[in-house]
Amino acid sequence: MLDRSLNILTEPPVFGREDGAPAGWAVSQGQVPYPEAVAAMEARAAAIAEGTAGELVWLLEHPPLYTAGVSSKESDLLDANRFPVFQSGRGGQFTYHGPGQRVAYVMLDLTKRRRDVRAFVASLEAWVIGALARFNVEGEIRDGRVGVWVERRAPGVPPREDKIAAIGVKLRRWVSFHGISLNVEPELSHFSGIVPCGISEHGVTSLVDLGLPVTMDEADEALKASFKIVFGEVEEVVAPV
Repeated sequence: MLDRSLNILTEPPVFGREDGAPAGWAVSQGQVPYPEAVAAMEARAAAIAEGTAGELVWLLEHPPLYTAGVSSKESDLLDANRFPVFQSGRGGQFTYHGPGQRVAYVMLDLTKRRRDVRAFVASLEAWVIGALARFNVEGEIRDGRVGVWVERRAPGVPPREDKIAAIGVKLRRWVSFHGISLNVEPELSHFSGIVPCGISEHGVTSLVDLGLPVTMDEADEALKASFKIVFGEVEEVVAPV
């Protein structure tokens, strides 16, 4: 189970399948256009619900763009002309996707795991926190603030909290889609065109911004290792796009 106060995993897997079957694990090379990714993701989620396809975790990068979740406010889009803006069916508000950010679309069948939305979201948080811990980064969660945060401290400077990963999911027929985004080395100035997730009093950061020269491949390996602890085994498959 996940001890949220200590951010540790004590009895893995936290959100595993009852039958122990592995989830597919796919990585797309290059930048995948957002409309193509959403179409492929929704088709796969529907097939999972029908029982004609297996679960899939799909890792990719997008070209620079903004997405508006179901709770987004028009006033949080500060520069509508900077990048393309896409409406999204996921939960949450505005977010940015772009090169250097690892997006993971998570298509899991909660009927085969556990029909517990809160436990599922907590498991997504645990997954990201576990991946960050492999780089000695302490990811934390905050009540009332979705995503994973890191505390920044420096001599003579008041401490601050920056967001390093966003979480936004949707469920249809108890199959999840959309997922998480982890900032590995994106251009952080690109976030300034929106109020990320509706939170203006905190900033954003990345692994490289924290002084860690982490490559995307290294981030992927950390995500895979942590996923196995939280959700169970995976098997590599071909990416949808």
